Amino acid sequence: MSLVTGKKILDRALSGHYAIGAFNVHNMETVQAVVNVAIEEKAPLIIQTSASTIKYAGAKFLAANVKAAAEDADIPIALHLDHATTYQQVVECIRVGYTSVMIDGSKLPYDENVALTKKVVELAHYAGVSVEAELGKVGGTEDDISVDEREAAFTVPEEAVKFIEDTDVDYLAIAIGTAHGVYKGEPKLDFERLKKIRSMVNVPLVLHGASGVPDEGLRNAVVCGINKINLATDLKIPMARTIRDIFMANPDEDDPRKYLGAARDAVEVVVRDKIRVIGCNGKAIV
Repeated sequence: MSLVTGKKILDRALSGHYAIGAFNVHNMETVQAVVNVAIEEKAPLIIQTSASTIKYAGAKFLAANVKAAAEDADIPIALHLDHATTYQQVVECIRVGYTSVMIDGSKLPYDENVALTKKVVELAHYAGVSVEAELGKVGGTEDDISVDEREAAFTVPEEAVKFIEDTDVDYLAIAIGTAHGVYKGEPKLDFERLKKIRSMVNVPLVLHGASGVPDEGLRNAVVCGINKINLATDLKIPMARTIRDIFMANPDEDDPRKYLGAARDAVEVVVRDKIRVIGCNGKAIV
């Protein structure tokens, strides 16, 4: 089937009180891995590419891969631009068929974040594309952020309400204690803050930096109101490990179908586990 908007998938998750796995992909094999598993698990799917991945592979090439994978799928799939920081990045992805975009102005002062987000929302909604924005700052790794810095970076519930009203954004990424990359310690999520935000806003909420969060933490995040869970590093690690192990066992291996195929299988294992932990398996509605 054709790609659908992120809003269509996430509004259903909001009303159904569940979350969708949003998986970052980097090449054909990772696209195949997440789509294959989502079809088998009958799970709605959001496929994401970061701005850096687009710089590496090209938005048109990545979109073509995802569209081809989605064409024969019997589940709803959205293609999402993750962490764009400029208007031009958004324009480029909308032109080649992305159905969801994130504009990340979280490092900007509030008024500048609102202005940039509003500009993107106006364009994207005109094109029939949904928009995610971020309020608060998701750090790099948990142990590099002091307690005072953590608190200062967290999303303020009242500010979240105002931001949604000011921008008309479709879903909102919030900062409650997760971090991008590999954690040095166990992340401490502020579930009370999440519950308060959830009680005050009526749009789907997004959790960034979910790789490395224990399963119970992910389940609790869903119970407390998260509807989109971003996963990237958890897919990179087994892929890299599998390729490394193959070359350690056979340094002369020269067939990419063998090492990339095995890496794809390793990614599938993780994707299946995360879909089941999050609880979006069986939730696909075409």
